Amino acid sequence: MKRLTVAILLLLSCSVFAADQKIQEGSPHAFVCTDYTQGKVFVVSAEGKVEWEYPAKDCNDIWVLPNGNLLFNTGHGVKEVTREKKVVFNYESKSEIYACQRLSNGNTFVGECNSGRLLELDPVGKIVKELSLLPDGQDGGHMFMRNARRLENGNYLVAHYGLHAVREYDAAGKVVLEIAAPGGPHSVVRLANGNTLIACGDHVKDGAKVFEVDKTGKTVWEVTADELPNISLKFMAGLQRLHNGNTVMCNWVGHDQFGKAPHVIEVTPEKKIVWTFFDHKTMKTISSIQLLDVGGDVTKGEIAH
Repeated sequence: MKRLTVAILLLLSCSVFAADQKIQEGSPHAFVCTDYTQGKVFVVSAEGKVEWEYPAKDCNDIWVLPNGNLLFNTGHGVKEVTREKKVVFNYESKSEIYACQRLSNGNTFVGECNSGRLLELDPVGKIVKELSLLPDGQDGGHMFMRNARRLENGNYLVAHYGLHAVREYDAAGKVVLEIAAPGGPHSVVRLANGNTLIACGDHVKDGAKVFEVDKTGKTVWEVTADELPNISLKFMAGLQRLHNGNTVMCNWVGHDQFGKAPHVIEVTPEKKIVWTFFDHKTMKTISSIQLLDVGGDVTKGEIAH
């Protein structure tokens, strides 16, 4: 009986410890995110509690729309879902899809990985504009494209993961800018000042990093693999540049790196860490994030994400 009592007390103490264990440090935010490995999208409170979730296989890109709905990719498609979990927009493809974006005209931009197609879809999912980056019939494969964005001037930014390069294409498909990204670029953001913010993966040793280049391609800011104290960058995925100049970075911990680093890191321009989120019990691999306490209309480019 004495041994049983001790065992129960130990179990209770472990449960209390688990319940009280910190899952973030610094100045937290409410946010939405994608968990690529679990195939889920989450709405998370500033206290770090999941308030809403929805299944989304291989999810890699997410937006909070002005109406409060969530737009995200689903492996081979894109969905817009209300907070009541009603699907109000749906597009499916044979190609893998890792990029989506709601445009100011109400249409939806989609980047198809294997097919290499950049599409604009009307509100019912009909293709109204198409640009192919590959010869007819060619399959770009799983690594051809990750994040992509349509710019206000009609150009496109594409993270060519397998090609180790970010390219900007004009509306006719001509390359007007190419930026080397040896780690394998996952996400790319055009900033208000015209600079480009890029997150890189783990294709080369110590390749995981986030860097910003100016209009000439010169690196003007970066955070490299082992530069932050006590934090190792594993595979840098989703990004958001905040109005105060801080950068929120998704540290994707797949490829046998589960639990070995924070999921989300926010740093100042001086690279001081002001927030980390590391709930490895609830989340497996956060690949994209948008903060809920940062104002702006995503369809008008007011959120740098």
